[in-house]
Amino acid sequence: MMFNRDLSKGSAELLVLTLLEARPRHGYDLGKLIEERSKGQIRFRIGSLYPILFRLEDRGLIAGRWLEKAGERRRRCYRLTPAGRKFLKAQRSAWDEFVATINQIVRPSHA
Repeated sequence: MMFNRDLSKGSAELLVLTLLEARPRHGYDLGKLIEERSKGQIRFRIGSLYPILFRLEDRGLIAGRWLEKAGERRRRCYRLTPAGRKFLKAQRSAWDEFVATINQIVRPSHA
């Protein structure tokens, strides 16, 4: 069962920033990792992932640079900026609070 598209769309920035926390990555790698780690439940088409990367870069949360290797296409590799690390920390806290609040509703305790 695939997760609701709107649900995954709303968390896309958090997913991308989290994966960039460990090390720089290119867009294709990010998309494959999200799919792999979610066991195929969340998939991003490359066409929808790149606008997210561009938006994060415009906001100064990630920085991209072109990498060129002989015999390969050039790739844009993204890394988390200090502002991105700070934003990610805040987003994780907000996410945890959101999930806890939703769980209070969908899993009410009957005391």
